[in-house]
Amino acid sequence: MKNFLYLLVLILISCSGKSQETINYSLRKDKIAELKTFLRGRNYNQETAMLIDFKIPSGNYRFFVYDLKNNKVLTKGIVSHGSGSEKQNSSELIFSNIENSYQSSLGKYEIANSYVGQFGKSYRLKGLDKTNDQAMKRAIVLHYLACVSDKESENPTCLSLGCPMLSPKFFNSVAKYIDSSKKRIILYAFY
Repeated sequence: MKNFLYLLVLILISCSGKSQETINYSLRKDKIAELKTFLRGRNYNQETAMLIDFKIPSGNYRFFVYDLKNNKVLTKGIVSHGSGSEKQNSSELIFSNIENSYQSSLGKYEIANSYVGQFGKSYRLKGLDKTNDQAMKRAIVLHYLACVSDKESENPTCLSLGCPMLSPKFFNSVAKYIDSSKKRIILYAFY
């Protein structure tokens, strides 16, 4: 009888309207370990890093400010990818380091100086890998645009010309970490 009641409760729960379940994406531990190895002995911030997991759909949180010492996410938000990174009729993304490809690039970036430009305050990104070493030439920068939401959605976010683009509110939160750091912070974009 107890088993029957348990089964009945399970059936009622599984059949009751819309599911309240949301997908909870977690950071890949192998990428965090890889970043820690890269940082060891280098003159970068050893405590805080920024990560973009482009495998996560663009309407979900996939930009993470990460505490490397305590192994935890400090804050997370939505980030765009380049319009050229979308493959027609596919959920897969493609990446490039070529100028005018409008694609996002993978790899580690040094978050360099800020400036005020076309999109307001922005940060130059210096590509540190062969997959993104043209970032300065391509004018790939970390900036904000109002079309990027603060809330997760099943719908994809707006697209950039290759830059990682955040919402204005989330950008201001991220900027506090960058501006208060005595050493440059690494941004690691992976797929």
